[in-house]
Amino acid sequence: MLRKEAVNQTHLDVLIVGAGLSGIGAAYHLQTNCPGKSYAILEGRATLGGTWDLFRYPGIRSDSDMYTLGYSFRPWTNAKAIADGPAILEYIRSAAKDYGIDKHIRYGHRVVSAAWSTKDSRWTVEVVTEAGETLRLTCGFLFACAGYYDYAEGYTPDFPGRDRFAGEVVHPQHWSADVAYEGKRVVVIGSGATAVTLVPELAKRAAHVTMLQRSPTYVVSAPERDKIANWLREHLPAELAYATTRWKNVALSMAIYAYCRRFPEKAKAFLIGEVEKRTRGKVDVKAHFTPSYNPWDQRLCLVPDADLFKTLREGRASVVTGHIETFTETGIKLRSGEELPADLIVTATGLKLKFLGGMTLQVDDRAIVPSETMAYKGIMFSDVPNLAIAIGYTNASWTLKCDLTCNYVCRLLNYMDTHGYTKCCPRRNDPSLTEEPLMDFTSGYVQRSIGAFPRQGSAAPWKLYQNYVLDRLTLKHAPLNDRALEFSRKDADSAAPAVR
Repeated sequence: MLRKEAVNQTHLDVLIVGAGLSGIGAAYHLQTNCPGKSYAILEGRATLGGTWDLFRYPGIRSDSDMYTLGYSFRPWTNAKAIADGPAILEYIRSAAKDYGIDKHIRYGHRVVSAAWSTKDSRWTVEVVTEAGETLRLTCGFLFACAGYYDYAEGYTPDFPGRDRFAGEVVHPQHWSADVAYEGKRVVVIGSGATAVTLVPELAKRAAHVTMLQRSPTYVVSAPERDKIANWLREHLPAELAYATTRWKNVALSMAIYAYCRRFPEKAKAFLIGEVEKRTRGKVDVKAHFTPSYNPWDQRLCLVPDADLFKTLREGRASVVTGHIETFTETGIKLRSGEELPADLIVTATGLKLKFLGGMTLQVDDRAIVPSETMAYKGIMFSDVPNLAIAIGYTNASWTLKCDLTCNYVCRLLNYMDTHGYTKCCPRRNDPSLTEEPLMDFTSGYVQRSIGAFPRQGSAAPWKLYQNYVLDRLTLKHAPLNDRALEFSRKDADSAAPAVR
């Protein structure tokens, strides 16, 4: 039971920012592995769940299997491996409730800035409440678990003639229950994960759905239910069945990724061949499902049980590849001259990235420019003390990396306590390092914003390898006394070197 005085205390050992999938996981690891630490979760919205509560568009689901997207400490027991948004939200909510994490959440607390004081060895965090009140909290360690998407708005290009369109235009991030599409002609602009999710779901009730894409994306089908996982769950204890399935899926995803990167032409031929089999001659695969880039230059789009391809075969939806010239009163006109009639246009044109949820940082009166820092193990940042961030993989499930990150942060906190340190700070002290983008992805949402993010380095511990097995070894088991990580005590005149 959370003590009453802990609910309102203004100084805590750890402040977690964000009560989504990552934040709830961080809280579990913290209270399990660092039981003496006081903590709170600051959540800007009125409820927990993060992405899985924010997005309400039809058909929203996971874009990876739940045996790896789920928490390492809480088995996923639903029969569906590719789960719908409400089921995932309930999974997060039940975890928060069952482990008492929900009592630590302060809703309507939006973090706007954080300032570190070396003299005091603490962060002062400025928060704006839902009522518009400004609060200041302090903490010894700040753990940002708000992801990197802008929750306020998605990305929508400035389409010519948009004001002329007589129907409704909606971005999936702002979908609400009053968006009507039954019996209507719908055009979904986009070809990413959101678009391929929306099209088959909207087609169940719409008159017709057109997926309008500027260029094709790799789309792969996977079973909605994992037969092996369900069999294991029937014959083994829940935790053992879950762990076995999790490792099976990790190994499979790593193998597929490695094959795609090593043999791109063969992988491309295989992926396109699978689409041809599933569309059965009903779709021009060369025009609409043959990307110009190699597999995993951008994230693959996953569809459960080939639902998108089935919808296209049945004629309830169609794909058009082309460039928009202008919106018209009744739809969209393409540069080719083709016109697409529409009553509803859905702009599934991507998301915006926002580092630390827009929070600004300051270290001893010096403003931190994120793009001038370098990511240490993908978790901390050069010259920024006692701050960690939970960011998932681009080539695998988000939670796989976040679980490892949380475990690492707890090891770090315990190490500092054992040695009497109050500050840990990555230092970029290797002159041979060269800078690289934090994410090596050609996707539009990455390219539009990645310049404002921290950089990664050309070698460890500054390089992100996007490899779960390697990260598991380095984050869970490797020594913490890294030459690039500087430790010190509150009253020390100078930084104490890490123990060798």
